[in-house]
Amino acid sequence: IKEAAMSAQTMSAQPHQHVLTINIGSSSVKAALYEMQAQQLPADAAQGYERRLLSAEFTAIGSLRSHMRIAGAVGEAVVDQPCDLADQHTALTLLFACLRQRHLNQRIDVVGHRFVYGGLKYSEPAIVDGEMILALEEMSSLAPEHLPGALAAARFVQQQLPNVPQIGCFDTAFHQQLPDVAQRYAIPCRLHDEGIRRFGFHGLSYEFVMDELRGSEVAHRDGRVIVAHLGNGASMAAVRGGQCIDTSMGFTPGSGLVMGSRAGDIDAGVVLHLLTHKKMTTTAVSALLNHHSGLLGMSGTSADMRELLTREGEDVHAAKAIELFCYRAKTYLGAYVATLGGLDLLVFSGGIGEHASEVRARICAGLECFAIRIDAALNKANAEVISSANSGVEVRVIATDEGLMIARHAIQVLTAETSR
Repeated sequence: IKEAAMSAQTMSAQPHQHVLTINIGSSSVKAALYEMQAQQLPADAAQGYERRLLSAEFTAIGSLRSHMRIAGAVGEAVVDQPCDLADQHTALTLLFACLRQRHLNQRIDVVGHRFVYGGLKYSEPAIVDGEMILALEEMSSLAPEHLPGALAAARFVQQQLPNVPQIGCFDTAFHQQLPDVAQRYAIPCRLHDEGIRRFGFHGLSYEFVMDELRGSEVAHRDGRVIVAHLGNGASMAAVRGGQCIDTSMGFTPGSGLVMGSRAGDIDAGVVLHLLTHKKMTTTAVSALLNHHSGLLGMSGTSADMRELLTREGEDVHAAKAIELFCYRAKTYLGAYVATLGGLDLLVFSGGIGEHASEVRARICAGLECFAIRIDAALNKANAEVISSANSGVEVRVIATDEGLMIARHAIQVLTAETSR
């Protein structure tokens, strides 16, 4: 890919600029077009003008359940229908066709990408250039479900918008300052020095949640906070004074909590057993742990928490999958209360965390020992604050927006480059 070109049109001092964000998942593409305030804001200022003009989501790519939804500025559906999505390239082609049809492609000043993994090299958002592409290609084996697709998307955008700069935003960046003890595995130091360490993921989501807290009147936003990002991918982070001090994902996005189709924590001996005694290939083991485990593997039917909750009464496998999901989240929550030395604020986010009141209730059940008490009515209503009046810990539900976080980073990098 060529060096991102900073064209005169893009770099001119406009009061507002337009940011296209692209978030490539293992079988999905999410994108949005934002109109953003262009000038630099003070670090402690509230976010400036932000307006979403268009959003697009392509799901279940490569399956018979492929679906496309494109919505306008106020969330009204422009397109909402099943479609044949063979791969992510097809989804991106349809996205840009929609942008051209609505005459929005010519208004794009910068494109921001979510890159799941930045390793030791990338600790903050940066311009996508040839050096970055090569470095991330070398790291692709550590995030094979995400990085190759994201790099392919950057190349696709380069073809479509050759004079528009692209910004890479890294999920691992939020966790770069983890304390040394939280970064390490109990392996020889030479391997740690080579980069085999705990990186953490879902950083863009955690950043957004923390930004929302900083821009609010929440009393304990700078105190001892646990954020539970619960979705198809699930993780948890312990944050003190705005800085992450521990998180459930590690070297790859496959560890920690139970996820939609990922196993989460598993004894390394199980992997060795599958390789040596079951004679499985590394490819087969990877597929098992990343695509056929988690809620899907345990239930045998679905990775969708909503579907499992409707069936748990008559489906013992669905019930056990939900039980383990909540149990694993509860154990991490308890561990992080100990790590933080107490807890001031608990935040639920992500698709499950934001919408599954039953899951939130089960995770918090029995945690009165930590002064966590939730109000059943508020929780069922998915209220912003779901803790009861006598709870010693405030419990909140915050809808995350990784796309908007990417857009904010893209504008910041673009402004810095303009100033330079």
